[in-house]
Amino acid sequence: MKSLFLKEINAFFGSLLGYLILALFLVAIGLIVWVFPESSVLDYGYADLEPLFTYTPYVFTFLVPAIAMRSIAEERKSGTWELLRTSPLSLIQIILVKYLALLFLVILAVIPTLLYFFTIIQLGDPVGNLDQAGFFGSWIGLLMIGSVFASVGLFASSLTSQQVLAFVLGVFLCFVLYFGFSALADLQVGNVAYWVEELSLSFHYINLSRGVIDSGDVFFMLGMNWLFLGLSVLTLRNK
Repeated sequence: MKSLFLKEINAFFGSLLGYLILALFLVAIGLIVWVFPESSVLDYGYADLEPLFTYTPYVFTFLVPAIAMRSIAEERKSGTWELLRTSPLSLIQIILVKYLALLFLVILAVIPTLLYFFTIIQLGDPVGNLDQAGFFGSWIGLLMIGSVFASVGLFASSLTSQQVLAFVLGVFLCFVLYFGFSALADLQVGNVAYWVEELSLSFHYINLSRGVIDSGDVFFMLGMNWLFLGLSVLTLRNK
């Protein structure tokens, strides 16, 4: 399993595309947080990183499917998937290792944003004037959103041997899970709207961003991960 994990990481960084994807993510988030007037922390006037946590899921909707699109699609197109299936690893182990590799890359992309935390602490008046519970709750929420998007992207990659199609499917599914149910809930009335909104990733992410790590929100995120990983296994078994 370790060799497959390292193979996935090396494959991502073995081409310029991997570095380009991570660089574009960090540049986009940096521009949103520090440069664009509508969202710049410097223009906001408060020691708050709300723009980081508000807009990063939007970027994740495209970033994570871009990272995940080659995971299985490329293996199937190049013919190495059949060789991989003859290895001692079971299908479940293969899917799990590929998912862990994607999760590692997501964490690698998010870790540099911790620099913003130390920067904004120094900009506070007085120094250190920052809602640290809210920050780390939101940061953990970002990691969980990224983990769900990674499992969704892996599922999309298992549906086709075309990387571009896997990317489009992944973006669509991530968009529906994060934005779609919330938008649908706004069209509903009564208790139905509440239940529909609870299916939205944004609903649970907002709860985590308040600084309170509720077990219900955590279990929902974990459940979404296992759901799409299970769908990936079933899809590949049927194929």
